[in-house]
Amino acid sequence: MSVWDDLVGQDRVQEQLGAAAQDADALVTAVSSGERVPPGSRMTHAWLFTGPPGSGRSTAARAFAAALQCTSPDRALGGAPGCGFCDGCHTSLVGTHADVEVVRTDLLSIGVKETRELVRRAQLSPAVGRWQVIILEDADRLTEGAGNVLLKAVEEPAPRTVWLLCAPSLEDVLPTIRSRCRHLTLRTPPVDAVADVLIRRDGIDPERAASAARATQGHIGRARRLATDEKARARRAAVLKLPLRVDDIGGCLKAAQELIDTAAEDAKQVAEEVDVKETEDMKAALGAVAGGRMPRGTAGVMKELEDKQKRRRTRTQRDSLDLALTDLTGFYRDVLALQLGSQIALSNVDVQDALDRIARSSTPERTLRRIEAVIACRQALDRNVAPLLAVEAMTMALRAG
Repeated sequence: MSVWDDLVGQDRVQEQLGAAAQDADALVTAVSSGERVPPGSRMTHAWLFTGPPGSGRSTAARAFAAALQCTSPDRALGGAPGCGFCDGCHTSLVGTHADVEVVRTDLLSIGVKETRELVRRAQLSPAVGRWQVIILEDADRLTEGAGNVLLKAVEEPAPRTVWLLCAPSLEDVLPTIRSRCRHLTLRTPPVDAVADVLIRRDGIDPERAASAARATQGHIGRARRLATDEKARARRAAVLKLPLRVDDIGGCLKAAQELIDTAAEDAKQVAEEVDVKETEDMKAALGAVAGGRMPRGTAGVMKELEDKQKRRRTRTQRDSLDLALTDLTGFYRDVLALQLGSQIALSNVDVQDALDRIARSSTPERTLRRIEAVIACRQALDRNVAPLLAVEAMTMALRAG
């Protein structure tokens, strides 16, 4: 099992990263022995992985980091870096390698303070590995100020530091940063390949794996969650009933409120699982005395933690809403395929009756307008429009067609 096994349907990207890892290995060996650095190296200090959600951007970055840290003895015999078994590969993949920093956020953005800490770390030499690797999974969430801080580090990198940035598209990253990175584009994995991974790696029933992969159209993470989480399947089933419930204004408003309530419940569930423990740990660290009283001078720290938790709940609610809107878009995409007589595979065959009913009672033009309404709702949420207002406007537009 190599480090590339979880990189589904990305043969071209795997080939490029494998070649770069071999050149990186040769580069470190040459520098360590005082030899001349090989010309034409395919290794560089900054990489930008882009691709649609679920394509495996962070998986590719982690696999590349593991290949860079590979300590397999086979390398000395000409073997390719990234065996998947050595200590360097294993610790990189599970997130415990001392020289591989993985940065992700459950907040709405990554600020200047966090980025400065990353830049400071990037200037350090590797502690135990061959490279200092920093994986920024949410590079698209950098604020403008944070992006400018990162730019300086990318422009003047330390000799043995590698930046691996992940974002949905090139446009999500500052032009000045992306111009200094080597760009790799990942594609949406084939549905069959995703189903095979769920069966092979997660031991999921083949029929359920195929259904989940088809419903999520190749989104690996969502497919795994849909196949393993009964609540996720129930939420999706409720969303796919929405097109049949917007026949009147009352139904539109009720459906919108239920979507918002479900998203709020998801945020509450995350808060119950994370916030309580986080708060208790912080109080213990600050030296809370018996009775829960906090020492003087710690109110500001606790307020900062509360603000962070509030931003995380907002992010969780938006992510839940966005997932529901993605499922809704897939529903109307299937309706449009039926109306146009397309031979493409349907994503939501489990609700074939609802698809047929909407397809017969509407026209392709109305279906397109409904898809545009869902997209407009997602854009409104990105612009911080009140969620209930945005979703109500969408359900009314779905009714009008």
